[in-house]
Amino acid sequence: MQFWQGFEPAPDAPPHRDSAALPMPDGSALRLPLRDYGEVAVTGLIVNQASFAVLHRLVGWMVKAARPLGAEVVCGLPTLGHALAPLVAEALGHPNWVAAGYSRKRWYEEGLSVPVSSSTTPGERRMWLDPRILARLAGRRVLLVDDVISTGSSALAGMVLLERAGVVPVGLCVAMAQGDRWVPAWPAAVPVCAGFAAPLLRPAPGGWAPDPATRPAVLLPDGAA
Repeated sequence: MQFWQGFEPAPDAPPHRDSAALPMPDGSALRLPLRDYGEVAVTGLIVNQASFAVLHRLVGWMVKAARPLGAEVVCGLPTLGHALAPLVAEALGHPNWVAAGYSRKRWYEEGLSVPVSSSTTPGERRMWLDPRILARLAGRRVLLVDDVISTGSSALAGMVLLERAGVVPVGLCVAMAQGDRWVPAWPAAVPVCAGFAAPLLRPAPGGWAPDPATRPAVLLPDGAA
């Protein structure tokens, strides 16, 4: 099955087996594959495999959710946040964006890096900022952008990286807020906004069913449920 290539007219009902069509802010649905973690399952989103039509609608919803934060600069987190961050920055009217990255250039400084792990990528690596772009961040309202927040490890590492550059972000914006596993460790002073929010799924007769209690309370586009 080809995922993330188009929208469906409406969400589907549980039980879900291999996929689920989740509700979108405009009443349509996006079918996402399920990842079985044993006690829970999650719906997956790989934005750099999405069609342009899906990608641009997701960005539109992200921008609607993020605009009230008044960001002046967007910092995209690697790697899938890079598929969204330039589009979000452009839609917000910014002339450019800042890219944190996993590859170190010769002139990078150890002090502008942090260790990071991800729920979808095994092992640990380092996230870096180019010291040559620090002037873009200084004294500005910075919005972190990533594809999904799931456990929060990547986004929290991004916050620490910005702190090393002397910046506290005005918020985090993601395409999908995936469950509430990230909520306990997240700083309450930093709002999270999302194109859409998805609950975790629990085992149910015939497959999986959403657990409404795990749908995170994040800032969503106007009019979204």
